[in-house]
Amino acid sequence: MQHETIRFDITDKVATITLNRPDARNALSARMRREIASVVAQLRAGEDGKDLDVRALVLQGAGGAFCAGGDVKAMTTPRSAAEIRHRIVDAHGWYDDLMNLEMPVIAAVRGPAYGAGLSLALAADFVLASPKASFCAVFARMGLIPDLGLLHVLPRLVGLQRAKEMVFSARPYGAQEARAIGLVHDIVEDAALDAAAQALARQFTHASMAAIGIAKVLLNRSFETDCKTMGELEASGQGAAANTPAHHEAVARFLAKQPLAYAGFARADWARGEPAGTS
Repeated sequence: MQHETIRFDITDKVATITLNRPDARNALSARMRREIASVVAQLRAGEDGKDLDVRALVLQGAGGAFCAGGDVKAMTTPRSAAEIRHRIVDAHGWYDDLMNLEMPVIAAVRGPAYGAGLSLALAADFVLASPKASFCAVFARMGLIPDLGLLHVLPRLVGLQRAKEMVFSARPYGAQEARAIGLVHDIVEDAALDAAAQALARQFTHASMAAIGIAKVLLNRSFETDCKTMGELEASGQGAAANTPAHHEAVARFLAKQPLAYAGFARADWARGEPAGTS
């Protein structure tokens, strides 16, 4: 698909989706939704390394906004309840695929992440925010309920009462408050935000994508899955991970007293945009 509303590139095994409607504060138009869905499908198809060698994804917005939410101008067109339902159900398909993409996803948020833009940011595993970032479940101001998965993901991140407060009040939360309630992983100075997001993504260059991917999908299921079922999923997942070249190589390196290919990382390795270590 030819991209008109986003930019998509892959550099050093890190894919980046840039929402690119800065004049509209990157509002999610129908075209943008289709283009994001197309890229997510492309990334999913290449997860086995045969088509794309991508180890992490960064989501960001062009200009001074992450995403201001849905395209309000499009809301002036009359739509039946069935049409609206179809659009939302269709969006849930690619949003679920993005949430469960078997690689780390980092959202770099500066400016507003409102409405569906908040949902999009929260699809990421790590939200890095500029001090200029603002998060708002704005739907009630428009006489609407949250969509694009927000009713599912928000209470799992901030708790039920806090989620109700965010939805009912429809007020913006600054970066510091958003971090305090668990929406934001870390706050990075505005000038360093993009580099920090890329540096965090590069920390996974030498990680086992099987191990990261399996763990991510199972963690995403943990809130609605009982302990016994999680145990079965854990056992099956470990069986798969233990039979990958990455695990076999790590065991061999350990026994040979050699540095492991993936040694984990700390905040200091990425917060200022430093390159990933390989020891």
